[in-house]
Amino acid sequence: MRKQLLQTVKRVVIKIGSRVLTDGSGALDMGTIGRICEEVATLRENGLQVVIVSSGAIAAGKSELGLTDKPRTIPHKQAAAAVGQTRLMRAYETAFAPHGLKTAQILLTGEDLGSRQRFLNARATLDTLLGFGIIPIINENDTVVVDEIKFGDNDNLSALVTNVTESHLLLILTDIEGFYTADPNSCPDARLVPLVMGITRDIEKAAGGSGSTVGTGGMATKVAAAKKAGRNGVATIMVSGKRPGVITAALAGEEVGTLFVPPATELNRRKHWIACTLKPAGRIVVDAGAFSALLTQGKSLLPSGITSVEGRFERGACVRVCGPDGLEFARGLSDYSSGETTKLIGRKSAEIEGVLGYYYGDVIVHRDNLVLL
Repeated sequence: MRKQLLQTVKRVVIKIGSRVLTDGSGALDMGTIGRICEEVATLRENGLQVVIVSSGAIAAGKSELGLTDKPRTIPHKQAAAAVGQTRLMRAYETAFAPHGLKTAQILLTGEDLGSRQRFLNARATLDTLLGFGIIPIINENDTVVVDEIKFGDNDNLSALVTNVTESHLLLILTDIEGFYTADPNSCPDARLVPLVMGITRDIEKAAGGSGSTVGTGGMATKVAAAKKAGRNGVATIMVSGKRPGVITAALAGEEVGTLFVPPATELNRRKHWIACTLKPAGRIVVDAGAFSALLTQGKSLLPSGITSVEGRFERGACVRVCGPDGLEFARGLSDYSSGETTKLIGRKSAEIEGVLGYYYGDVIVHRDNLVLL
């Protein structure tokens, strides 16, 4: 299955975790970085385009600040990222230079990908860099974005980058061999799972938190990244980045690590952006009739089916759509603000203009802007 799946891969996103890039003291491991860059150069020789999503800026910067442990406060993390990012890029430039390859730094925030215009601008820039044979190295802009440091991770970013760059594979380099039935560090009976055909609740439950002193992600974030990439029709392979030759082996279809196979159906790129990139600004709860119409009949959300509105959002914002039980089952872009939608609860579409004094359309969320989860 692997070799057949990989036959169509022309562009790959490689996510490299902090624990792969650092040594036992937490400093950048130039030997590992050099080996990874050599393997990436081999992929390039074989005609593949490569985008790298790299952690490691905070780890690279903390020693320069005289910190022995992982920074705990937001200002310390931001300062370490500011100092470390230049050192991280220098390490990549030095390692790629013997292979005649050049790099470009791309720092992204959630707002960059949340804005459709900036999302498309980022795509155009990355396409241009790849066209020139440059290897983009992407990281979150940790120096200015609090949320990304506190809650985000580069696993999630790498999944989103597969959509931005229209890549065909996500390769996650981590510090263990792949996905296990339990945490191999604490459970001696844990078994490596070579193939995951679908990310179920049991799979998500088996994923644990981060045990790293230098990174922000854990197995749970990697499984979540594989799930997001899969919704875009992109397979994910998770391997140990510390194993020599693992990148070449993975792209050759050898049985290394864990392969997460994407579902048979996939979202188009715009709906993937709505479902996986945008942060919902509020919630709209619907009745049983609207729940059924949206879930099984492909309908748009009308004001008559709404029972309550939570949060504050503007027109065009992403909102969670929840069933009578309060659980989210869809996500979409609202054609009306929270204040307007609240006034329209239970109303018929023909009453919208009479209630508001103006009219944007018959629906609150159009089916073209609605993603079932």
